[in-house]
Amino acid sequence: MREGLLPPGRATAATQAEYDETHLRRLRLIRALTGARGLSVASAKHVLDAMTEHRTDLHQLLGIAFGIRPPAGVTPDAAEGGAPAGANPEAAALVDAMGWSVSEHNPARQAVDETLRTLRSLGIAYDWEALLPYAELAQRTARHDLEQLETVTDPMEKAERAVLLTFLLEPALMALRRLAQENESAARHGGGEHTST
Repeated sequence: MREGLLPPGRATAATQAEYDETHLRRLRLIRALTGARGLSVASAKHVLDAMTEHRTDLHQLLGIAFGIRPPAGVTPDAAEGGAPAGANPEAAALVDAMGWSVSEHNPARQAVDETLRTLRSLGIAYDWEALLPYAELAQRTARHDLEQLETVTDPMEKAERAVLLTFLLEPALMALRRLAQENESAARHGGGEHTST
């Protein structure tokens, strides 16, 4: 509460307060942002303040929820805000080719361009067009993500759930990809033998 992440409860005595389900939901979100996602307290406060500011605009709320960049390889504080417009030409070409409506400041654009530059620096000829099949899969995943949120009616609860599902499912989605890759490798190169443990 000292950092302003959690609103005060309803005072029941001089040194006691009562908290409701809204407080508990907010506390779970704070734990997800700072614990599971690794954001600093200041970054988590920035996200929560932005969510509160845009509480009546569902698209803005979900944009905040989905636009938080993972901390791997970059400090969460530095990642906020994304790159300047036009700074990520390959991501822009990919977004245009997919017909997506995505903010020019979404930090994921920078991640796409950085990844492609790194691959090329290692001698792997890869450009944005090679990512199109992955973008199509990502579109299907995004559609499924939002369909899961349709049953939630409160905009803030919907945004909170989007944050939790996005952050907590990412490692499982990457793990599923690795499992599928092993299965595909076994089918193509394993002589029909699958190893199971």
